[in-house]
Amino acid sequence: MDINALFTSEVGWSHLETLTDIGGRLPGSDAERRAAEATADALAAAGGRNVRLDTYDIAGWERGDSGITARETGETFGGVALPRSPSETASGPLVDLGYGLPEDFAETDLSGRIVMVAADVPEDADRHVHRTEKYGRAVENGAAGFLFRSTLDGDLPMTGSLGTEDEPIGEIPAVAVSKECGLMLARRFEGSDLEVAVEATIEPTTSRNVHAEIGPDTDEAILLTSHVDAHDLGTGAVDNGTGTAGVVEIVDALSGVDLDTRVHAVVFGSEEINLVGSEHGARELDTDRVKAVLNLDGIAQSRDLEAYTHGFEALRTLAEETGERFDHPIAVSDRTIPFSDHWPFVRRGVPTCFFTAAAEGPLRGWGHTHGDSLDKVDPRDLREQTILLAAFVAALADADVETTHEPPEAIADRLEAEGQAEGLKAMGWWPYGDG
Repeated sequence: MDINALFTSEVGWSHLETLTDIGGRLPGSDAERRAAEATADALAAAGGRNVRLDTYDIAGWERGDSGITARETGETFGGVALPRSPSETASGPLVDLGYGLPEDFAETDLSGRIVMVAADVPEDADRHVHRTEKYGRAVENGAAGFLFRSTLDGDLPMTGSLGTEDEPIGEIPAVAVSKECGLMLARRFEGSDLEVAVEATIEPTTSRNVHAEIGPDTDEAILLTSHVDAHDLGTGAVDNGTGTAGVVEIVDALSGVDLDTRVHAVVFGSEEINLVGSEHGARELDTDRVKAVLNLDGIAQSRDLEAYTHGFEALRTLAEETGERFDHPIAVSDRTIPFSDHWPFVRRGVPTCFFTAAAEGPLRGWGHTHGDSLDKVDPRDLREQTILLAAFVAALADADVETTHEPPEAIADRLEAEGQAEGLKAMGWWPYGDG
């Protein structure tokens, strides 16, 4: 691997510009299709072989108008619908549940009410409580509508999808509001009637995954993954233009390198609607022949990388050795992350490493907001992190590096031990039966 060439390459950054110029790439949209086709072209130009698009059906969702009205005063307030909200209007007294922790729902009567929760959790929380879990608890407790309050300053509502694999469209209308709007609503209208209205077009459509390969034609393969779709508020630069640009750059860097193991790049569609693309990919691929999965999502939004190795010791060792080799910190954690495109593989027991940028602010930073634009990415950070990731892939491809799959039951036990099973069950994401 030529480090000098990687340090001066513009391949990844050029593709990042291409994706952000296409703009928001909501799953099933024409923009997502064009981004997938552009990514296929970029992977072919980078030296990938067997480049192809795998198309599959999804439940499409396209936003229309949405908003909030105070019944008492007639005032209207802006907001953006959460993808996969039903196209409906609901009204009822506003209840502000703060962070919306499980105990908050247990202690409050929500029947016929509009419930508002914050996007984050407090610093002393035992675990992260995902948006979908908060929504599910609101539905379960009889709420009529759902407001999702951003924790970012700057009038930036934070979007995110709802639904499950079996029930892709949510049950009650849901609107994201900015931090400033949400706090004002809580101050002025707690207990007063609000109307929450969502208009959306909901109809079947298609999405697609992009495939390419480099290295020898071995039965065993390393999966190098990202997702090409993005929410349509911003231009999807951080989430996840950076990850897809990283995949293209790594393919370009390693396409001429003598590897021992085939590298199969898969850029998924429809990650932002509950990992539909990677679930499709995990069903279609022979996961028994996957040496490991490396998923890139939200890299380069800060200086340093984080690697979540899900208890797979060989991957933890490689991540630590890569950081030491380049004298560049990589924060390594064994904690299981049940979100992003590695999840359909790790839950099946496939050795999996999730790379993202070290957090420097609330929740997901600029992701899922109007602020997710190209200016939020530092070219230096993308370049340096891509060098580390390419080195990691090259080291993992060595025939002397062995990984071991785990039975799904072991993953379930780990999630229980980490206290994450309760949330996944509340979300409808628990894949292990009754546990």
